[in-house]
Amino acid sequence: MNVDETQTKQKQQQQQQPSVSLSLDDVNPVGLGRKSRQLFDEVWRKFSGLGQISRTTRADDRESLDALLIREGPMCEFAIPGAQNTTVLVVGATSRIGRIVVRKLMLRGYTVKALVRKADEEVVSMLPRSVEVVIGDVGDPETLKSVVEGCNKIIYCATARSTITGDLFRVDHRGVYNLTKAFQDYNNKLAQLRAGKSSKSKLLLAKFKSADSLNGWEARQGTYFQDVVASKYDAGMDAKFEYTETGEAVFSGYVFTRGGYVELSKRLSLPLGRTLDRYEGLVLSVGGNGRSYILILEAGPSADTTQSKLYFARFTTKVGFCRARVPFSSFRPVKPDDPPLDPFLVHTLTIRFEPRRQRLEGPTAVKQDLRSFKLKLEYIKAFPTGQETDFVLVSCTGLGIESTRREQVLKAKRAGEESLKISGLGYTIIRPGPLKEEPGGQRALIFDQGNRISQGISCADVADICVKALHDSTARNKSFDVCYEYVAEQGRELYELVAHLPDKANNYLTPALSVLEKNT
Repeated sequence: MNVDETQTKQKQQQQQQPSVSLSLDDVNPVGLGRKSRQLFDEVWRKFSGLGQISRTTRADDRESLDALLIREGPMCEFAIPGAQNTTVLVVGATSRIGRIVVRKLMLRGYTVKALVRKADEEVVSMLPRSVEVVIGDVGDPETLKSVVEGCNKIIYCATARSTITGDLFRVDHRGVYNLTKAFQDYNNKLAQLRAGKSSKSKLLLAKFKSADSLNGWEARQGTYFQDVVASKYDAGMDAKFEYTETGEAVFSGYVFTRGGYVELSKRLSLPLGRTLDRYEGLVLSVGGNGRSYILILEAGPSADTTQSKLYFARFTTKVGFCRARVPFSSFRPVKPDDPPLDPFLVHTLTIRFEPRRQRLEGPTAVKQDLRSFKLKLEYIKAFPTGQETDFVLVSCTGLGIESTRREQVLKAKRAGEESLKISGLGYTIIRPGPLKEEPGGQRALIFDQGNRISQGISCADVADICVKALHDSTARNKSFDVCYEYVAEQGRELYELVAHLPDKANNYLTPALSVLEKNT
């Protein structure tokens, strides 16, 4: 074969070979990771299917369905250290998520109590025999006192069976409030029997119950402009703090001066042995008609206040009484070069009003003068810190709910979430996408904050997150959305959500939640 024949043959072989073209998506590590997980998911489904002796598809066979949801996939049972000494109360134990939570807890060695309204044979038959069934109603606080006795943690999976406002209020809003209060009362009772104070109790900093309780509080005024230009715009300002005949402590006044502000301040006097570094933030019970205020903490050596640093955080009130939760982590130094807030050094608390940045909504907002204010004060407390969560609440994102009733459902759900956040208990709020009754551990999960998820999730995956959150320090005081992994929609690729494979062999929850914001 001569040289010409050899070159001709090589050209023919090159023409027969398909051309290969690479794009950025083909070498993108995120895309490669997603493709590898999809291949893994497909192989795992086929593999796990081989190990199934039988599959039950009848909707009425709950035991077989539970076994399929719990045992299929990598998230099978395993013991957790300390589980035998932990009693978990499951509310909504017969719900789609609750019945899987109960069985996962038992497989891991927990003592489980299930709250039901009526111990009907049909209800009891849906629960394992070793579960302690307790009778109570989340809408009736009196029935919950005995229910929480002996419990260390709570998982709340209950939801209203209808979208009637009364049912939503009773279960999703008031039910959460009633149960958190009963649990706190029980913890306080235990602490008193042990001649101590519950680690879950809030610290009372101020309670305005009489005229004498206003002693030590000073109403002051000032301006951000310290030059003669301010005098040209000085239209006056005034503030007072008084205890009214109706039994209310009211801080009120007006600010017509440009750059002016008024404030209410007091030097804190903490009980012996108590310091604010053992707490995570402040809770204020106030009535402020929608005005926003600035909370200022002064921190530094008590003996030399000239070395003190100022830290501020904003909070907004609502029409009527509300509770404003302000974590210490949200405070920022007035001077950017100052170090972060050290709660141990806090010695003075100030509430400031200024006309700027006031935003009112509603039909009455136009009629109100944003330069005047009236703030009713009931109490100021510090809520405690801790390592683990005490109360896991399964909420929802609103996806999958009919548009005609989505708003009222979310309103009740969010109100329940707020009551848990201000309770002082360590909380984990899970907002899953639309629930699917399929095995868990099959697909990668995305954890996010900001109402951006668009997919559903298995009930078994949500149940596993509930159980894992009980002893995960990164889950304490966090709320988040969770769903199956998905590709961002066109125009929303500016962020990349990290997917985590659920598996009993690795703690996927810690890396998933460690990047999310706390106290949200």
